[in-house]
Amino acid sequence: MGSILIKHAHKRANELGYNSIVLLGHKNYYPRFGYKQAVKFHIEFPFNAPKENCMAIELTKNGLDGVNGLVEYPKEFFE
Repeated sequence: MGSILIKHAHKRANELGYNSIVLLGHKNYYPRFGYKQAVKFHIEFPFNAPKENCMAIELTKNGLDGVNGLVEYPKEFFE
């Protein structure tokens, strides 16, 4: 069931014009959907988490070209 939700989320994000997704997730689960370590795209997360759990995926070809830096979360995430 989880894989259906992930694939639907990718499709919907792409329909809405998003080129990529970043997430904090299980290092052995998300790579099967094409996620790679975010550090490979020069993307960092604003908290201390193992790099193998910080991931990103390009929804379009070269969707992360020119993208780098720190992921920005809403302040509510940290409350």
